[in-house]
Amino acid sequence: MIVREGLRKMLEIEDDLEVVGEAQDGRQAVALAKKLCPAVVLMDIAMPLLNGLEATRQMLKALPGTKVLILSAHNNDAYVKNAIDSGAVGFLVKQTSAQDVCRAIREVQKGKTFFSPSISRRLARLNPPSLDRLGLLRKKIVQLSSREMEVLQLIAEGKANKEMAAELGISIKTVEKHREKLMEKLDIHDTAGITRYAINAGIIESSVQLTTV
Repeated sequence: MIVREGLRKMLEIEDDLEVVGEAQDGRQAVALAKKLCPAVVLMDIAMPLLNGLEATRQMLKALPGTKVLILSAHNNDAYVKNAIDSGAVGFLVKQTSAQDVCRAIREVQKGKTFFSPSISRRLARLNPPSLDRLGLLRKKIVQLSSREMEVLQLIAEGKANKEMAAELGISIKTVEKHREKLMEKLDIHDTAGITRYAINAGIIESSVQLTTV
């Protein structure tokens, strides 16, 4: 809440920027984006119910013209790569100055990309053949489906099958099938291993934070 309030106040003083909505979790972020059709979404990664990476995928599938800019406390390679794979066109660390956050929003709205300097330097060291026309590294194969990603996060958050079924609006039997399939794909067969994978892959963080749309 404190982070979102600070971001909103920071952006509201800019004449050419307008905050059209805020979300407390990934599902709300997707729903609000579909309703409000923002030009740019400032997205955190670690959020309850649906992480920012999967929220970004679902959002861009519905709104391909929207630009997503990740703002995260973590900037290791796994987080950055997963953000880019999800379709984000920029990645900022939370220590970024207010001036640079506003600049990043304006740049991605113009169709450009924007990364914090430390991340830009790492991207610059990547081999040119691995970069697409936007200069972003992308996976050739998506390992997990959107539903499997949702189940993965809920498992990592400690939800039981019954709770997952209620949250996703599907049967317990279907949850069990998704759970079995994703564990088979990842070759991980216990909750602790799934949780470690989710944290290491940047799907969740050890502490939950919020996002701004």
